[in-house]
Formats: sequence, C-alpha cells, structure tokens
Amino acid sequence: MLDTEILKIPAVALRGMVILPGMIAHFDISRDRSIRAIEQCMMDSQKIFLSAQKNVEQEEPGADDVYHIGVIAEVKQVIKLQNNIVRILVEGIERAELSAFAQTDPYLLAEVVPCVLPEEGLSEETKAAMVRSVQETYSRYQTVNPRAGKELLRQIGTIQDLPKLMDQVANNLPVSYEEKQKILEAMTLTERYEVLMALLLKEIEITAIQNEFQSKVKERVDKNQKEYILREQMKLIREELGEDNTESDADEYQKALDALDADQEVKNRIKKEIDRFKSISANSSESAVTRGYIETLLELPWNKASEDNKDLANAERILEEDHYGLEKVKERMLEFLAVRNLTSKGESPIICLVGPPGTGKTSIARSVARALDKKYVRICLGGVRDEAEIRGHRKTYVGAMPGRLVNGLRSAGVKNPLMLLDEIDKMSSDYKGDTASALLEVLDSEQNHKFRDHYVELPIDLSEVLFIATANSMQGIPRPLLDRMELIEVTSYTENEKLHIAREHLLAKQTERNGLKEDQFKVSDGALAKIISGYTREAGVRGLERRIGEIARKAAREIYEGKSSTVDVTVRNLEKYLGKEKYSQDMRGETDEVGIVRGLAWTSVGGDTLEIEVNVMPGKGEFQLTGQLGDVMKESAQTGISYIRSVGGQYDIPAEFFQKNDIHIHIPEGAVPKDGPSAGITMATAMLSAITGTPVRADVAMTGEITLRGRVLPIGGLKEKLLAAKNAGVRTVCVPKKNEKDVEEISGEIKKGLEIVYVETMEQVLRVAFCEKKE
Repeated sequence: MLDTEILKIPAVALRGMVILPGMIAHFDISRDRSIRAIEQCMMDSQKIFLSAQKNVEQEEPGADDVYHIGVIAEVKQVIKLQNNIVRILVEGIERAELSAFAQTDPYLLAEVVPCVLPEEGLSEETKAAMVRSVQETYSRYQTVNPRAGKELLRQIGTIQDLPKLMDQVANNLPVSYEEKQKILEAMTLTERYEVLMALLLKEIEITAIQNEFQSKVKERVDKNQKEYILREQMKLIREELGEDNTESDADEYQKALDALDADQEVKNRIKKEIDRFKSISANSSESAVTRGYIETLLELPWNKASEDNKDLANAERILEEDHYGLEKVKERMLEFLAVRNLTSKGESPIICLVGPPGTGKTSIARSVARALDKKYVRICLGGVRDEAEIRGHRKTYVGAMPGRLVNGLRSAGVKNPLMLLDEIDKMSSDYKGDTASALLEVLDSEQNHKFRDHYVELPIDLSEVLFIATANSMQGIPRPLLDRMELIEVTSYTENEKLHIAREHLLAKQTERNGLKEDQFKVSDGALAKIISGYTREAGVRGLERRIGEIARKAAREIYEGKSSTVDVTVRNLEKYLGKEKYSQDMRGETDEVGIVRGLAWTSVGGDTLEIEVNVMPGKGEFQLTGQLGDVMKESAQTGISYIRSVGGQYDIPAEFFQKNDIHIHIPEGAVPKDGPSAGITMATAMLSAITGTPVRADVAMTGEITLRGRVLPIGGLKEKLLAAKNAGVRTVCVPKKNEKDVEEISGEIKKGLEIVYVETMEQVLRVAFCEKKE
C-alpha cells in the first residue's frame, strides 16, 4: 500500500548501479544536471532520489527512461575532483516510487511517493524461519566465496529483522544492477525473500563452477611450473654429474624434428619418443634403445625424393657406354623412363634379371641408376634366412634394428632410390621365418606404399623405389614371388660379344687397375679370341676379365723391372703369360657312327654339347643308364625305349629282340650331373641307331623331349645350345617345331652357318639324322 504523500526532491539517474535501503555507497557524477541536483539537495534537506537508467548509454534520460522504483538516499559527503567530476557518498533510506519529473532543467526534480510495505500477516515463526534460511544460505555462499568475508557473515548472523537482513544481504551480493533492481521492486517480504533466495542459490552455483574452473587452471599451471622446476633441477644435477649432454641431445632431436619433411603422424610419433627420452635416465639401457629409435626415424627420408634425369638420349648413351649387348634390358629401362616422363610419376616396375653368373646383371643395375640420376642401394639376399632381415626386429629384443630395406633407404637419403635385390634365388628359410614370403609385400606394387617394418612401426612408402632383382635361375625363386616381378632374361654372351666387351671395357679397366698406360700394354684381337676359346669356359665374362688381369699383372712386373718398356700380347706369345690352354672345344666327330648322337645341353655357364653313346649286347633284356643322370633324363630314356618297341615293326626289329638283348646308354663326363627334358629325342635316336645298326650323321646335333607316341616337345635355353653347336662345328640342328618363335629372336650372328630343321615327330628327326633312310 502506497502513502498518498508526494515528495518533491532532486533526482539523479544512475548508470549501471542500484542503491538499496541501508546501503552506503559512493559514486562519481559528471553530468551537469546531476551535479546541480546534488548542489540543490545539499542546500535543502540533503535528501535525493536515486533511480537506475534502463539504458546506460542515454545522456539525457526522461521519466520513461528510468526505473520507477528507486530509493530516497541521504547525501553524506561531497568531494569535487578534477575535470568537473563530483564524488558523493550516500546512504539508502527507503524505497520510493517515481510519479513524474516536475522539472528537467537545470536539474531533475522528482515527484516521488515513499513505499510502505503491505501487511501480509506473516507469523513470527515464519519470519524466523525466513531469517534462518537466508542466514544459512548466505553462509553456504560465504563457503564457496571466502572473499565475502567472515566479519560480514558474523554481522548477518546477528540481524533478526527480516527486511533489514534481506537488504543487508542484497547489498553485499556481487550481482548485476538489473538483479538488484528486482530486489528493490519486490514490495512484499515474501516476494523479496523469493527473489533474494533465487539470486543467492544462483550465485552459489556460479561461484562453485567458477571455483572448479579456477582450480583446474591452477592445477595445470602448477603442474607446468612444477615440471619446469624439476627439469631445471635435473639439468643442474646432470651438469654436476657430467651428464649434461642428455638435454642437449633432446634439443638437437627437437630441432631435427622441426626441420623434418614428414607427415603429421610421423612427427607426432617422434615427438612422443623425444618426450619419453627426456624423462629417462642417461645411464638406463632404455635410454640407448630410445636414442637409436629416434635417430632412425629422423634419418629416414619420409617425404624427401631426388629428381630423376628425364633425358632419354643421355640414358641411352650411358647404357651403351657401360654395356655391350643386353638389348632387351636396355630397351626396358628406356621404356620405363619414357613412361615416367609422360606420366610425371608412374609406378616403378619390379624387374628381375635372370641369367648365368658374370653376364652383367648387377653392373647394369648400377648403370641404370647412373642413367636416371638415382641413388643406388645394393642389398644382397644370398644366404639370408631370417625374416627379420627384411621386416626388421621388434624393439623388445636386445640389439633390435630395422630391416635391410629400411637401412637401404636410410643410407640412400631419399625415398626413390634404385634398390638392387641381388641373388634373390639364393634366399633360404628356417624356423625364424620364410624370407621369400616377407618379400611378397615389398615387391607388390599394390601394397608396398604402406610397408611396415617391425622396428620402425610406421608405414613406409616403397612405391617410388625402383626395384631390380637378380637371379641365376628361375627355379630358385618361389612362384608367388616370381609372379610379382617382370622377368628379363640375360642370356650368355657369344664369342663375338665377349670379344667386343673385352676390347671396349675389360682391357681398359684392367690396364688402369694395374697401373699401366694405354701405350704400354696392348692385347691383339687374335689373343683375346684365343683367351675366350682356350682359357675360359663361361656364359659371362668374369673369367675373361681375370685372365686379362693376370696378363696385365705380369706385364706390369716386366715394365717395373725394366725388362721392357711396352708389352704387346699376341697369339704367339699368349702361352708365355697364361700357360697351356685349359679348355679344348668338344668338336663333332669326323665320321658317321652307329649308336653315337650329339645332343645339346644348357648349363649354368652356357651351352654345351653331349655325346650320347648306346651299345646293344646279348643278354636278358636289361636296360642300363650311366653318366650321373637325373630323374628327368632317366624318364626320357624309358619313354624313348617304349616308343622304339611300339614302332619296332617299321624298322624290322624282331619281337623277341628286347628279351634277348641288353641296352646300355652312357653319357661321357660322368662326374658332371646332368638333368633336364631336352635329351629325349637324342637318346631315342641313339638307341634306334644301335638296335638297327644305322649310322648317324656326325654333323647333326639335336635337342627336344620325346613322348610315348613319338611327338617332339619344346625345350628352353636355345640360344646357348645353338651357340655350343656352332662352336662344335655342327652344320645341322634339329629343333622342336614349337620353338620356332624362340629361334626367330636369336641374332643372325649365332644362326649364321647353321641349318636349323624344325621337327614335330621322331620320323622327321630320323630322316634328318640317319645316313640311310629306313622304310
């Protein structure tokens, strides 16, 4: 209920604050109207009406721009400051309602009605309960916000008058002026109680949440501070112990990590390991393990690649310079470079060079690396039988290290080197794992972009590595591994090719290696040809190089001792340097003979001719094979005799002949193991010749497998076999019809002077081989 008495007193519109009854506060005023209102009230009763502005930015507020419920306050003190600012101290007396502004100039003169609290009929017990509830709630607030002060809590605990208590509590709450205005406008005790309690509980909750956040922030800051202090103490202790290099190592690793060009996943892993390294004692064995691991990761070329030389003409020139022949290999490498230039990247092929020892497989890989300007890494797999050699050891083992592939990348320093996997057919397996199976992932272009090494434990991209593998024989390479590689056969060199290689490469190389000059040491072409035919027997040129080196060393001694100023080696004086000839060519027979046929064989050092001899003698029908033959050749002999028995009638062989005679097949050079499917028609021809007494032409050689029905099946190694036939003086060679396409690929130099007869059946073979045609 409002009193009807209207008071006219000066008024000040407050910006951003509310004064409650019983509250003592000071504030600054600077607006002219407000200063004049203060001056007027000081001349009258020192009473002033204070009401909060609704919009704090408004400079000249009217009656509608301020809250109508305000407070009549007494001005206690006025202090004039600089810049026309006045600071006043006031005490709130009672609530009042603004009716209107009687004047707005030169100061605000308000018409106000003091507010009288309406009677609610609250019992003393209810008021006591309210008092106690407010005091307890404020006590909780003081618990979560100790800055409120214990003295104030004590004062509030002594106040039993409910209105006074609520005003005292409201005055000391750090809430916004809008919230305080709600308390000011609450006329009944119950309404004011509800507003105050809601504010108190809200403040308790906000303060509790704020304290929790502050506690977490403080804990984090304290932890960082603690770590810093402990780290500094550790640094000082290590300096005292002479171990101050640990921290500097970690700093160096961090600098290297910052400069590392790698994916974020890799960097995060290295950062984690560096942090672990910092916390490990320098004398701990784990420190050395972690140090090695970090250094390995930092040294790997994660995203570092070299730029390939795209000049096709330059690559061709280098390959021609370094190697004579090997046309297929050179052609394939130039194709790869052309594809790489067109696609700007292109998948690196996985090439396997298969051929006899000494044919230049390893050296051509080095030449390809030079032609493409790639880093060259050679990994020898001969005798490797531990899977960890490929995939690396797990870090849990003592002495763990990455696999050979990762070490190869580490030494190359780039992620796209040329990696030579030498002797891939010489790997073996044991209880430690299958090495060939470990290579399956490496040599699969669809999988090797995320190769996982057990030691590194991070995916490594091998897709840009140019893999070249070498092998002496395909038989030693497991089938799944063979399927992942592109095979290029490096065949034996002809004598002409060996002569070119010796003259253009080996002679100059050995002259320089033995300290001689070009004009001091010369070897004639005739002498080189004699060395090739009489002092070496091989598919490659390693033995040839050793023989030339042997001559060069003897020449160097002669020149050094002053016996001669120059050494010219010819056919005449070759024996002086190399001694007697070591090999003589197994030439064809001069006369046609019964039961003797010349066959052709492939060996690891090139082609060779085999003379197969058959004797027939009275006996009990026994069949004997000698000459250290393998299972395949024994089966071919059995097949041949079965075929002869089936066609015996065509050659007038009596039916009881095979029960009354023994047949003995022998291949000379019994100490040399012989096996393979290429001697079937040779043995059948020799047996039929011996049984029928028909001579076989001495100038014919043959190769091919036989079936029970007398069909001739294709074979391999034709280039080497034809070369051996030519060197032995053979004029006519019987070759399976299905090998015709292979013969077409052989150079004319080898085929020149040979009559090659393509055969499909034994009848065709016999027509060529027998001196007299059988009806």
